[in-house]
Amino acid sequence: MLFAKKKINKNPKFTFIDLFAGIGGFRLALEELGGKCVFSSEIDTECAKTYASNFGEYPSGDITKIKTTEIPKHTILCGGFPCQPFSISGKMKGFDDTRGTLFFNILEIIKDKHPEIIFLENVKHLKDHNNKKTLKTIIKHLEDLNYQTEWHLLNAKDFGLAQNRERIIIVGHKIKRFDFSKIKKEKNRTIEEIMDSKGNFEYLKPEEYTILPKSKWKTQLSGLIFCGYRNKSIRVNGTRPNTEHLSRVHKQPNRIYSIKGTHPTLPSQETSGRFWIYDGKKVRKLTLNECFKLQGFPEDFQKMSSVGACYNQIGNAVAVPMIKGVASQILLQLK
Repeated sequence: MLFAKKKINKNPKFTFIDLFAGIGGFRLALEELGGKCVFSSEIDTECAKTYASNFGEYPSGDITKIKTTEIPKHTILCGGFPCQPFSISGKMKGFDDTRGTLFFNILEIIKDKHPEIIFLENVKHLKDHNNKKTLKTIIKHLEDLNYQTEWHLLNAKDFGLAQNRERIIIVGHKIKRFDFSKIKKEKNRTIEEIMDSKGNFEYLKPEEYTILPKSKWKTQLSGLIFCGYRNKSIRVNGTRPNTEHLSRVHKQPNRIYSIKGTHPTLPSQETSGRFWIYDGKKVRKLTLNECFKLQGFPEDFQKMSSVGACYNQIGNAVAVPMIKGVASQILLQLK
């Protein structure tokens, strides 16, 4: 297997570590801003292959098996960490209430390495998890380690992307509090603007879908334009009386969206690429390459795994321009 030659930044503006690295969205963003990655960790072997093919090095494996002494000193600790339920979440039992979670490993690294800045990303639902106690617990632990910590809900569509994707961003600093209001945002794009001009497109036959009359198209605040659905079998069991016909559109993979709007959030557990778009004439599946563009990955980004694994990887990835937008303000405000 051929891997990219590792970029050597001889005069980095800052150093960072890339935890729960996935396929390297954080790294792409921070290297563009002049940072140097001094350590990365990712447990998924397929993600690790993709990471190595683009950055020239395999990330270290399971973070729970890595001693903090093996991790170099760094300026910024980055991570899109998975959020499992805390063992005693929200009861504020001190450091012990995070044991058994991957956030505990982040805290261990912070205690040992004292990075200047903490930069974390997580799913939108973290803010409401366990009656909002989980996020409160996370913030409290960072504050207890003397980090002035702020969090905010940001949307990828506000950073020049054609995807409605809300994510929680957490930023901590030893001295200052980060001001999210100063982040520069860009107008969102439409699906039409990122579509491939050629490729092996998978079209639906006319009898396989229904496009609603334009008067019934629904343009949502998120920018999504729901315009039709696939003619899949109607689910009757478990539906309310007189709503059986809606079972087709309640299921996300059956929905069809106009290319004049934005795309829904690419899900993390997708391996089939069930994303359907309508260009005014035909309905086709969004291509894998288009999915990568919805997340802001460059055209030359190497995809090393099977198609199914790639769909899963991009659904789990961070939106690169959003991470870069936050990071650029971190450097302005906190460095």
